[in-house]
Amino acid sequence: MSQIEQLRISGQLPSPKGVALAIMKISRREDATLDELARVVQTDPALSSRLLRLANAAACAGRPVASIREAVLRLGMAAVIQLAMGFSLVDQYPSGACSAFDYPGFWSHSLFMAVASRELGRTVRVSSPDELFACGLLAQIGSLALVTAYPADYAALTAVPRHGVALLELERERLGIDHTELTAAIMTDCGIPKSLAEPVYYHESPETSGFLAGSRPDQLAHLFFQARRMADLGGSPAAERHSGISEVMLLGGRIGLDATAIGEVFDRVVQQWQEWAELLKVPASQLPSFKAMAIAPPPRPAQEARTTQTRKVVLLVEDEPTTRIMTEGLLCHLLGCTVHTAENGQAALALALEVMPQIVITDWLMPVMDGLEFCRALRATDWGQSMYVIMLTGEETDEKIIEAFEAGVDDYVIKPISPRALSARMRAALHYVQLLGAWENDRAQLKQFAADLAISNRRLEYAAMTDLLTQLPNRRAGMEALGSYWSASRRTGQPMAALMIDVDLFKSINDRHGHAVGDRVLQAVARAIQAAARKDDSVSRIGGEEFLLVCHDADHRAALLAAERLRRMVKALKICVAGVDVPASVSIGVANREASMENEDDLLRAADKALYAAKNAGRDRVCLFTNGKTLGA
Repeated sequence: MSQIEQLRISGQLPSPKGVALAIMKISRREDATLDELARVVQTDPALSSRLLRLANAAACAGRPVASIREAVLRLGMAAVIQLAMGFSLVDQYPSGACSAFDYPGFWSHSLFMAVASRELGRTVRVSSPDELFACGLLAQIGSLALVTAYPADYAALTAVPRHGVALLELERERLGIDHTELTAAIMTDCGIPKSLAEPVYYHESPETSGFLAGSRPDQLAHLFFQARRMADLGGSPAAERHSGISEVMLLGGRIGLDATAIGEVFDRVVQQWQEWAELLKVPASQLPSFKAMAIAPPPRPAQEARTTQTRKVVLLVEDEPTTRIMTEGLLCHLLGCTVHTAENGQAALALALEVMPQIVITDWLMPVMDGLEFCRALRATDWGQSMYVIMLTGEETDEKIIEAFEAGVDDYVIKPISPRALSARMRAALHYVQLLGAWENDRAQLKQFAADLAISNRRLEYAAMTDLLTQLPNRRAGMEALGSYWSASRRTGQPMAALMIDVDLFKSINDRHGHAVGDRVLQAVARAIQAAARKDDSVSRIGGEEFLLVCHDADHRAALLAAERLRRMVKALKICVAGVDVPASVSIGVANREASMENEDDLLRAADKALYAAKNAGRDRVCLFTNGKTLGA
């Protein structure tokens, strides 16, 4: 028995109760009706008001929904069942036994993700927005399940901060199961179909799903991923919003939303999130508009920040030992920096290349290479231009200070060094370093966005010119190739031929064996045509069961030989589906470019006439149209 089954039997998994449980039982009956479902919903005023709100939101500018029956009708049975399950769990678990788990924060984040999923669904249009709302609400329910089943163990687990794949591995190591597995199980229990539950399962890392790029499951997994990132941004403190804003804008670009459009979506989500939070009695903070957050500058570094993760690398260049030791101690112990030291500019230049400091503090007067020479040499390199340089000097005349700044110094401190003065200069330096880091991060994201956009454009171009079933060029691509071959033939005087190919009795194949088998036949014929075509010939599916093969440098004889070879290849195909052999054959019409033809459309019409002659003559044959006449091969 699996661990999930054990948790189900023991009653430790979060599950619906009350009216939601009654709704679930109704849904399992084949004779369940919407009227019966509406009557049960009406017995729960809280659930009724929530469904009415959703139904009216779905109605947009239409007539307001006033009755529960109409709300159920508008939302649909599947959405009502899923929403009832989700709302039931929100009501049951406002708190719990694990003191280390933030229950209100969990539901606040889940609610934000639910609203974001619905709003993004209205843009992408891959599923019902109300079903996406339910999926977003339950997308992290597995974490609540782990907390409910193993409160003490989960509290110990939270002492080791992990995220993403590392968190899943830690959960499996400590608890024997991870939250994504439990999410999938609970969503199945709540009646959410696999077509939605599976993308939710992979939404934390969509790239690991194995879904075909651009397919519906892939779009859904990325939609839930983006909704989660929006929820992360909605719940983050002001100091952490800058990077979140950039990521949300980047993700918005991938679904065709520019910064303004994704901002409008985010602001709508925030407003609805706050309204739903009041209805469900979960916390929701006040947030500035997306535009206001986007233009807000990164926060200045906190004066007391001393964590190892934020330690800045400083290069201290000072030839006088006492000053060097004192300054190094101040930077290390009071300001929390990692300090490397050198005694002159020449040694410092070599060390700077090795440790790549973010801040350089250098004395002016030193042997071998003084501070000004060192600063000029540093600024002459690509890697040294962005380092923040503070000069230590005993002189404060205007001429000396101007000389220092012209050499590339950013700031200066008068010797003997005052700890307060150095601390103040270092705060400015740290702020510069943070701004520089944010700028570099934004630049990296813009590069990634440009790369993603280029990939998306190539995929769109491919999709626009490709038949998805056979992976051959589609009619549009085939007509473009025909026009190109026609122009080349007229320019060079070389012959060309068009072969119109039609799968015989294809409707009968569909009627007898089903459309899935018909698709297999088309795929097999497409592969045969590709195999028969020469490297520079053009093959395309131009509609239904019709294909077009355009051959360059092919006269009547060569075109007829190619058509006959292809006909025999298709005739010899062994297409077996579920133990049933499905015979296939094709009729082919051949035409060559002739002097009397004005354009490629005339050539296509001639090949089409030959094709109809082949079909009327009994199918599974080749006919040629030439000089206004149709001839059998």
